Amino acid sequence: MSGQASSSIALIGYGEAGRTFANAAGWEDEACAFDVASVRRTAMEADGVRPCASVAEALKDARLVLSLVTADGALQAARDAASLLAPGALFCDMNSVAPDTKRAAAEAVNEGAGRYVDVAVLAPVDPARLRVPLLIAGTAAQDAHAALRDAGFADLRIVGDEIGRASSIKMIRSIMVKGIEALTAEMMIAAERAGVTDEVLASLDASEKAISWSERAAYNLERMMTHGLRRAAEMRESARTLEGLGIQPLMTAGTVRRQHEMAGCKPEDYSR
Repeated sequence: MSGQASSSIALIGYGEAGRTFANAAGWEDEACAFDVASVRRTAMEADGVRPCASVAEALKDARLVLSLVTADGALQAARDAASLLAPGALFCDMNSVAPDTKRAAAEAVNEGAGRYVDVAVLAPVDPARLRVPLLIAGTAAQDAHAALRDAGFADLRIVGDEIGRASSIKMIRSIMVKGIEALTAEMMIAAERAGVTDEVLASLDASEKAISWSERAAYNLERMMTHGLRRAAEMRESARTLEGLGIQPLMTAGTVRRQHEMAGCKPEDYSR
């Protein structure tokens, strides 16, 4: 595409979240997108979203920007966008990163003409889609709430005007959610090696009946094997969140390693 057309919504990153939101909302020519993986242009075109060749092209006329990159690329994405945002544009950082990471991103964005918004996504985007719970924080939270509502998001809650507050809720909650997955993997590996899987799962079923542990274990392991690298990056940010609070992230650091391993990585593939 030539880049002459304008779009009011820009998606930076077009992975699972970007595609899910775009398909659910039907933004079509209202939205454009940029992703560092050029192969995703085909998906953008199939979804009716205008593909852009650069961040600058995507941000040129956008009033609402959704940053949906990987956790380890979130800060750089904000820095890259900072000088390119249109005056008053809302930069909604929806990435799962530590509060300090979001504050650094906000500092970069707010040096330009745009307005930074801390947004936390509290559940998997599939199957929730536009009904996925979103927490919003920052001085532009009210405007972001209205813009996101107009874009089709249905479950929005403002949690304060302090950048990092939404992220704190998300990352501290993630310590439990992703931690349970990692503990499940450790339990199942040990149970299989000891030949006591059925007995262990039956014992857990006896103490918690809401969902069978056989079903829960299968679900947790599938999520880790499919999304372990992304989850490990998120949990590394949870560890940084704890460090920022003066808490040593012993279990959380272990969760990072286990999520990496369940995604098929070798120990030498991750740093810590």
